[in-house]
Amino acid sequence: MSIRPVSTMLAALHGELALHPWRDPFVASSDAYSLFVARSSAMRWLTETEENASGGVWGMNDAGQNSGVSWFQVSLTEPVPADRPLPVQAFLSCAGDVVARIGALRLRAVQVLLPVQSLDASARASSPARGLATLLQDNGWFADCDPRSRTRVRVRLESGQDSSVHSAAPEMLQWMQGFKQDVFSCDSFSLTDDDDMVLKPAVIAERRLGSAHHRATFHGTLAEWSLDALGWSAAFLAEASCRYGVRTPLMLTACQI
Repeated sequence: MSIRPVSTMLAALHGELALHPWRDPFVASSDAYSLFVARSSAMRWLTETEENASGGVWGMNDAGQNSGVSWFQVSLTEPVPADRPLPVQAFLSCAGDVVARIGALRLRAVQVLLPVQSLDASARASSPARGLATLLQDNGWFADCDPRSRTRVRVRLESGQDSSVHSAAPEMLQWMQGFKQDVFSCDSFSLTDDDDMVLKPAVIAERRLGSAHHRATFHGTLAEWSLDALGWSAAFLAEASCRYGVRTPLMLTACQI
């Protein structure tokens, strides 16, 4: 096959999902996997599995639901260009569209595995504007958010047995504060105060964090508590992580304060 997955990206949406009463759970085409494939294809995000397929951003791996969690896993099929962020906003947007087809979600927390190793660190270091131009332009989508929607959040990044996120956190905060954007206004970080952010994701085993969990938690204000804003913020944090020496996948957990 011509498609060679570059890296894995997965998301788990935690909360209460009230299923639509008209939905037939026994119709195969209405399950989370099938709906995600259909939505990804419609938005031209899906790379087909056929011979010599081209285009798209990810190939579908798996998806499902259990008590309080909807989860989705894809493989990026091309390296992330130097002038593009990780496609987390598109990924979470697609996941949100799928869940909305299934029921009404009251979102409590989000987890995303960020393949930071897919970002070209040397290109981003040599030309700072290239790696951020698109992301900062995308910030305009949130320009007209209702000020009453602003939400205090905590965002934890875990690098497993790799301690790089620990050492990178202070410079990441300073770097993020240097940009004029209102999607995720980060004001502080901590290395120790997020023990109550323990969740039970459906796909945490895929991360293989090991016994040592190096983590940093960033505190700030989100333009709105939405998958759109969370996806933008996750991509922004991935850029900051890459810039300051993180070369390993990061598990991001975000929740409201």
